[in-house]
Amino acid sequence: MSTAVETSNIAHRENSYPHEKDNSSSEGGVPEKLETFDDHDVTRPFPVLPDEVEETHQLTFRAIFVGCVLGAIVGASNIYLGLKTGFTFGPQLFGAIFGFAILKPLSRIIPESGLLGRFLGGPFGPKENCTVQSAATASGGLGILFVSAIPAMYRLGLLSEFPEQDIGKLIALTTCAGFFGVFFVIPLRKYYIVHQKLTFPTPAATAYTIRSLHSGKTGAIVAKKKSLALLYSFIVVFVYKVMTGYAPGLIYDWHIGWTLYRLGFTSIISLENYGWYIEFTPAFFGAGMLSGLNASWSFFGGSILAWGIIAPSLVKNGLAFGIEISEEFPLVSYQGLSFKDPSLYVTRPSPRYWLLWPGVLIMLLYSFGEVIISMAPILYHMKKESWNPKSWFTKRTEINPEDEDQTPLDDRIPTSWWTIGLFLSTVMSCAILATQFNMNVGEAILALILGFIFSFIGVQSSGHTDVNPVSTVAKASQLIFGGIAKASNLPQDPARTLNLTAGVIAAGSAAQASDMTGDLKTGYLLRAKPKNQFIAQLCGSVVAVFLTSGLFILFTKASPCIIDPPASGECTYGAPSVSAWAAVAIAVASPSLPIPPSSGYTAIALGIFSVICLLIKHIWIPKKYWGYVPNWNAVGLAFVVPQVFYSIAMAVGSTINFFWLRRSPASFDMYMFAISAGLLAGEGLGGVFQALLAVIGVDGGKYGTAIGCPGLEFCG
Repeated sequence: MSTAVETSNIAHRENSYPHEKDNSSSEGGVPEKLETFDDHDVTRPFPVLPDEVEETHQLTFRAIFVGCVLGAIVGASNIYLGLKTGFTFGPQLFGAIFGFAILKPLSRIIPESGLLGRFLGGPFGPKENCTVQSAATASGGLGILFVSAIPAMYRLGLLSEFPEQDIGKLIALTTCAGFFGVFFVIPLRKYYIVHQKLTFPTPAATAYTIRSLHSGKTGAIVAKKKSLALLYSFIVVFVYKVMTGYAPGLIYDWHIGWTLYRLGFTSIISLENYGWYIEFTPAFFGAGMLSGLNASWSFFGGSILAWGIIAPSLVKNGLAFGIEISEEFPLVSYQGLSFKDPSLYVTRPSPRYWLLWPGVLIMLLYSFGEVIISMAPILYHMKKESWNPKSWFTKRTEINPEDEDQTPLDDRIPTSWWTIGLFLSTVMSCAILATQFNMNVGEAILALILGFIFSFIGVQSSGHTDVNPVSTVAKASQLIFGGIAKASNLPQDPARTLNLTAGVIAAGSAAQASDMTGDLKTGYLLRAKPKNQFIAQLCGSVVAVFLTSGLFILFTKASPCIIDPPASGECTYGAPSVSAWAAVAIAVASPSLPIPPSSGYTAIALGIFSVICLLIKHIWIPKKYWGYVPNWNAVGLAFVVPQVFYSIAMAVGSTINFFWLRRSPASFDMYMFAISAGLLAGEGLGGVFQALLAVIGVDGGKYGTAIGCPGLEFCG
């Protein structure tokens, strides 16, 4: 997962399956056993095979087009999944496998000559496959903005009433974050990939996958099996997800507490009120498969602690309150998060609001602690010349045979490309932020600098552990700009606008840079031309800007509660990241922090405890036992996400994966990622299609049945 949740990624590569040797890679904590990790040093490019044919066309129209289409599919899925729980997943392996499945047959069928042949014909090799996945990653990115800070602006009334009225602003803001992040990624490549030689588990796994797919007849057989598994799971889940909209209470959500209440077990209604029911969500079965036992069961354990122990205790002791949502039945919502009277945040908080602060602080402190611990020994052992920024940018006329980077000079990205692009994107960002969001030049440049700094944290972390904490770490920008707003004596709404706009720029540009650096790692291993990858990334970024803006408008039109949640908090899309960003913006812009004292003290205590656990793990517990230590990022996430059925689904998915790996390692290696990616993408795109049906008025809300839904109201 790209992280993209408030913790973009909650699974550590080495923590996914503790009984396995550490030779796994992860797609957002995705365990994908690849024996080739033991066959080659992942800090250096693959050796050239004796019979390897030189690829003359690595950057082609077909590669960019197919990559952008595949990335768009993942991007659409990520908007859906991100609005549901904040989770997103990376398109690297999805683009690599499906890109091969689409273009390899085309390259054989269509002759090279003629107009069609120029665009779709000719040999298809691993370096062009790398171009496909680079375009896919770029076009599938930037969704993080539309499942966090931007919807928070609408919830706080800082933009127009309807997002379609702000389409120009949305595109402009997304362009600032997207392109600034792409242009400053080039020095990061040289520093982190060439000098520091970071592993980057998922990009490395993508490179190995691409290499294996193109390895003769064996690769073709493997590619066919993986592609079919992904395609079949995608189609089945897509159809299933669309069907669930018409009978959610029967085939999607099983409200056990409500059913038992109707059968006479009246006290069991509390199970329903606190959200303890089962949802057959393929996406989160897949997410559990990818995240592994440690992250998934930590998430589930956090749900038990937050929503099975703390929340009922708060209500019982009068520290938190619910809202009655039915006059006929004893149905109460404890998930409210939007109050008209600001004083209610302190005097009558909902359990969800009370739990929000411990969750945010746990994730923030744990993420910072993880980054500091991972960076400290590296910084200590770095060579003196690595600290000289001049060496990162020195232009060379020839390659030293002993140089770490043997990429031909003509294949490298010209310094003028990214420096001029960085300058122009900076000027453009300052102009847009000044004219559209009332930020002065100093504030705009500070937001961009914070994005640059956060990208170092994100790349460092994802390069070592595949965990990208950018969204959580970027909350620091909200604290910084909260201080600036107070010092400037800004009124409430302008202060909140400044806070969230700066967060969009910092988090978006840092996330984009982290993703693009991983892409360049894949290309480095495959000896692909960085120049070609850079062009593919720019093309994909253009697609992402318009795609994500359009999808956000689609979802908010189909489900207005995303940006205007009812007082009860009941909405198809829980949008926990949105709630967290809005809550922090409200807090830092208020004269006094609107945090219940008991919640604040608990947040501090649990935040410190999570850091202590992290130190104990790294200092005293052998690495082979780390998989048994709770992942506090996932525990904190459970405090923020009130839908406990997601953690249940992930726990089940990871457990099934565990036994699958033990009983049949060969089939696990062959099909696990393909099936789990199909589950994620299938439900995500099915959710997009459901939103389209809702817009045109033929969805389940009009033609479906509410049987099995609490209070006989429509659910889903």
